[in-house]
Amino acid sequence: MRRRHYSKLVHEGDYVAEVDVELIYTDEGWSPYISLDDAQKLDDIRDALRKGDLKQAAKHARVYTLTPIAL
Repeated sequence: MRRRHYSKLVHEGDYVAEVDVELIYTDEGWSPYISLDDAQKLDDIRDALRKGDLKQAAKHARVYTLTPIAL
């Protein structure tokens, strides 16, 4: 089994959170995958962004605001 760190982007409204997760590679089944803990972390951060709780989201991610541009 190999593990590799990866940044996952979670987009909700005007915000994007960059979350560090660990990809797990195996020779069996659906590879690569993330752990249940990392999946829960992504869900928690998405919920915090949806509620506008940036302080909570920023505990486990780097949070950015999206600014639309007009061309």
